[in-house]
Amino acid sequence: MKWNKFTLKTRTEAEDIVISTLAEAGIQGVEIEDRQPLTEADKQQMFVDILPDFPADDGIAYLNFYLDEKEDKESILANVREALEELRMFIDIGEATIQESQTEDKDWINNWKEYFRQFYVDDILIIPSWEEVKEEDKGKLIIHIDPGTAFGTGMHETTQLCIRQLKKYVTPATELLDVGTGSGILSIVALKLGAHHAVGTDLDVCAVPAVEENKAANGIDRDAFTMMIGNLIDNKETQDAVGYEKYDIVVANILADVLVMLTPVIVKQMKPGGIYITSGILAEKEGVVRDAISHAGLTVEEVTYQGEWVSVTARKR
Repeated sequence: MKWNKFTLKTRTEAEDIVISTLAEAGIQGVEIEDRQPLTEADKQQMFVDILPDFPADDGIAYLNFYLDEKEDKESILANVREALEELRMFIDIGEATIQESQTEDKDWINNWKEYFRQFYVDDILIIPSWEEVKEEDKGKLIIHIDPGTAFGTGMHETTQLCIRQLKKYVTPATELLDVGTGSGILSIVALKLGAHHAVGTDLDVCAVPAVEENKAANGIDRDAFTMMIGNLIDNKETQDAVGYEKYDIVVANILADVLVMLTPVIVKQMKPGGIYITSGILAEKEGVVRDAISHAGLTVEEVTYQGEWVSVTARKR
């Protein structure tokens, strides 16, 4: 099915009130495109591999809304334009021009799956949950993964760096803490390698169903992998729930700047002699993370590289 797409050009300072005005005129959903920079609070909430470089803010916002082909677009647009003209008397909303185009109805949540195919990280086969395991692969260590709307397929270099370190340090007694667990892939790898128990934390509630589905797909016992939502950096309740001096391994595949804030806190969760595996670090940020690790009283054991990415593994004294 095709949709009529309408793009309203306005000012970033006015976008909130313009969206409210559109809602009053019968537009129920709006897509925002602007160049407003992320706040420091926004950045701290983004447990991802790397923040993209955004262009400079030009003060312009584009608000996209969509109408079914069967809807009376002329009547709806007339209401929108009338409402915008009334709003203009009270606030500068910029041009408030509306451009029309057409777009296909797409399954945006699932279309990415056509690019995710099975692959190896050394001798570990990572395979999408919707693909069949080939006969010749059935004896290998296999990880079934479907990230859903959470982060983590295992394809990214940072995740692979963590997997290789987990292979070196996981034992049958391992209690693992996975900070920024996303799809749960690193905890699941550790458990399939023989770890005793894993705790995953994340800020995104989308991680909860993703983890549960991936646990089931990999035959992980419900009690072997505990999932929590909360910020370990500054939330005492989350820190208490995770527990202190109880983890043999902590793995954190997140931004270097977040690792700098996390490291002095996470030391308290680690057992003496515990291993701290970090990744999500661009090469130019390696020194910053190593300094944070040393200042927290940890000893760097190993630094590994893949492409432009770095993983630093340290031990608690």
